[in-house]
Amino acid sequence: MASLSSSKADVSQSNFRFRCIGCGDLSDAASQDFRCGRCRDLLEITYPAWKELSYSAEQLKSTWKDRRVSQEAIDLSGVWRFRELLPAIADKRLAITLREGNTPLYDLPRCARTAGVPRLFAKHQGMNPTGSFKDAGMTVAATFARNAGFSWVACASTRNTSASMAAYAARGGMRSLVLVPEGKISWSKLSQALDYGAVTCQLRTDFDGCLRLLQELVLRAPVYQLNSINPFRLEGQKTLALELLEQLDWQPPDHIIVPGGNLGNSSAIGKALLEIRELGLIERLPKLSVIQAEGANALVRTLREASGKKLVPVQADTRATAIRIGNPASWKKAVRVLEATGGACEQVSEVEMAQAKAEIGAEGIGCEPASAVTLAGLKKLVKQGFVKPDESVVLVLTGNLLKDPDFTIDFHRGELFKETNNAGQTAALAKLQRPPVVLDATLDAVTRVLNEAEKS
Repeated sequence: MASLSSSKADVSQSNFRFRCIGCGDLSDAASQDFRCGRCRDLLEITYPAWKELSYSAEQLKSTWKDRRVSQEAIDLSGVWRFRELLPAIADKRLAITLREGNTPLYDLPRCARTAGVPRLFAKHQGMNPTGSFKDAGMTVAATFARNAGFSWVACASTRNTSASMAAYAARGGMRSLVLVPEGKISWSKLSQALDYGAVTCQLRTDFDGCLRLLQELVLRAPVYQLNSINPFRLEGQKTLALELLEQLDWQPPDHIIVPGGNLGNSSAIGKALLEIRELGLIERLPKLSVIQAEGANALVRTLREASGKKLVPVQADTRATAIRIGNPASWKKAVRVLEATGGACEQVSEVEMAQAKAEIGAEGIGCEPASAVTLAGLKKLVKQGFVKPDESVVLVLTGNLLKDPDFTIDFHRGELFKETNNAGQTAALAKLQRPPVVLDATLDAVTRVLNEAEKS
């Protein structure tokens, strides 16, 4: 069987179109707010040319596998390696890449026992260059921003988006603008954007207010928007599913569980699963489930109170900064994915999230707080009977442990829920806390601590 070229972009420059998720209108171009000109709903990217593909699923798998040993810059990217299923670029040298993707799939045996499943995996997107899943989408969106002639890109973010955007803008020779709400900022994340040269504006509003202002800005100034409503972002992020299935030898797990914030990532993964089934790469769909924090549970409430027909926004309040969003832009896409894959949507408390984060950390893996809602949610889904005791599960960990060190330090010092409404619900956390012990500098003192730790 002939293999595809390992180096060229295999689909023509006009291989995609924009489609409105509301009215279905198709177009060859998009306005800078990435909304439908007819009904103002969000856009997605579709590939009419796929109906005319001359190569098989096995050819695609073979080509992608061969590229893993290639030393070409575009093939070293775990995103562009799957470029047959991405918007095509005219020249492979035009891709802005930091060798994103290629993230590990970890086995979590202790967490599996805790959750009540036979085997549990974690796909760790926090091992991307800037420490989060955002890089997979940013490499594609930043590439198209530069190819369209933009010298400025912008986002509204307090979290991982700003770090990723600023890095890829700098790598591609562009300038970046970050709009952040004043207060409740993860400075460890924002520090990345500052170091990558972003112009940062702190606005006296919340995240949703920053996003609204950005939408106005991109319609008036030559600035390219790189928030997750940009459909190029979601195209890059969908490669997580391709890489995961390749790591599992194209045998889908029964469940994939993702955190839910602005809901772009769950939408992207679900889109990928539907596309690769259509292309014959897999025969059955995993159930894709979304877990949210109780304090930022807009999708949960939308499904329970409005049957997924109308967004129920909330005033977001959670220590998981990456999913502290009360008015998620991609909620319609997420609802559609849940329905298509038969997935569930659940919420977890701050204490449940903190416990799950420590349990993942005890495996030697570690993640940011938002990622840990997946394990906490899995426990609930097992108890509800949605996840059966013999089913396989993959958790998507979206951010690195070092993204929010204050959360981890406060947890182990026992200060995370001090003077909060959750203070009386933390008894189960004590056995997971590892605060530093201050001792005299003697061998006997250290030996005593070592002996006590051995008994615990």
